[in-house]
Amino acid sequence: MLNPTRHNPSSASRWARWVLGPSEPGQGAVKLTLLALAVYGLFALNVAVQVNLGLMDPEPALWVSTLSLAGITSFYLLVRSGLSRHLGPDPSLTLPQSVFGALITAWGYAIDPPLRGAIIAIMLLNLVWGMFVLSQRQAFGLYLFGLAALAVAMVFGAVTDPARFPPAVEGLHFSFAAILMTAVSVLSVNMARLRAKLSARTVELRAALGRIQYLAHHDELTQISNRRHLSEQLAAEQLNQRQHGHVMSLVLIDIDHFKAVNDSHGHAAGDAVLRHFAATLQTTLRSTDFAGRWGGEEFLVVTPQASAATAAALVDRLREALAEASFDAVVPGLRVTFSAGVAECAPGGDLHLAIDRADRALYQAKQTGRDRTVSEFAPLL
Repeated sequence: MLNPTRHNPSSASRWARWVLGPSEPGQGAVKLTLLALAVYGLFALNVAVQVNLGLMDPEPALWVSTLSLAGITSFYLLVRSGLSRHLGPDPSLTLPQSVFGALITAWGYAIDPPLRGAIIAIMLLNLVWGMFVLSQRQAFGLYLFGLAALAVAMVFGAVTDPARFPPAVEGLHFSFAAILMTAVSVLSVNMARLRAKLSARTVELRAALGRIQYLAHHDELTQISNRRHLSEQLAAEQLNQRQHGHVMSLVLIDIDHFKAVNDSHGHAAGDAVLRHFAATLQTTLRSTDFAGRWGGEEFLVVTPQASAATAAALVDRLREALAEASFDAVVPGLRVTFSAGVAECAPGGDLHLAIDRADRALYQAKQTGRDRTVSEFAPLL
C-alpha cells in the first residue's frame, strides 16, 4: 500500500523564505506589501467583472488594472529584495505606497461612473493603511493629498461628462468623502501622536535600563567595576585560565592613611581622592587587565596571563603615575600613596585562597612601613 504524501515542512519553509525573504525582521514589511498586492488583485478582478457587465469601458479599465498591479508588484520587489531599506527610514515604503494608492483610487473613480461611490471606501482604506506607520505630518499630508486627488477626479468628470458625473451628485460625493476622510485622518493623526509618545517613553526606559545596568556593574563614585561585577569577571577569567593553562595574578591595593584624609579634610576630599586614584589606575592597566573597587579604599586588579613579577611591574607604574599626579585641587600639598599585595593564582588554583594570599601580602606591606608592594608566588600544586 502506498504511503500518503506528507507535507514537507522544509519545503514550505523554503517557499516562505523565497516569498517573504530570509530575514525575520524584514518579513513583516513584505507581508504587508503582499496584502496590498492581494487587495489590488481583487480590485483588478472587480474591474474585469464590471467590464464584462458593460459597466466600464474596456480600454481605461485595462490601463488602471495593469498599472495598479505593475506598481504594487514593483513595491513588493523593492521591499522583498531589501532595496527599500536604502530608500528611507521606512523599509515598507508605506508613504509611497499610500500616495500610489490614492492616485490609482482617484483614477478608478474617474473611469467607473456607476460604482464610483464605492471607490470612496477604497480611499478610506488607503488612509487606514498608513495609520500605524506614518508620522502625524505624513498622515495629515496623505489625507490632504487623497482628498485633493478625489476632488480633481470629481471635477474632471463633472466638466468632461456631466451626464454621467452630475455636478450636484459630485458635490454630495465630495462632502461625503471629506467627512469620512477627515474622521479617519483625525484617528490617524492621534494614533501617530500616541506612537510618538510611546517611542519617546521607550527611549527613556531604555536609557533608564542602561543606567541601571551600568550602576549594577560599576561603582557609582569611581565609575570602575564594583565588587559584584569584578567577581563575575574573575569567575569568567578563571574558567579561561583553566582552559588554556595560564597563570593569573591578583593585586590587592589599599590607599595609605585614607581615614586620616577623611577625618582631616572631610568625606568630599576622600571621595575626590578615590576618584582620582581610580582614574590613574585605569591608565596603567594593560588591555587584558581589569580592576574594580573591592571595598572602601581597597581596589583589586586582575592581570590575566601574568606572573607576580609582571603584576608587580604594573604596580610600580601605578606608583610612579600617582607620584606625578597632583592632588592640590583636593587638598594643597596632599600626597597619596598606597600599599599593595600581589599573589599568583595557578591554573586550577583556588581563587578565594589566592585573594586571601594577596590580602595577607597587603597586610605585610602595611605592617612593614606602607607605600610598598609585597608579592606571594603561586604555591606548587
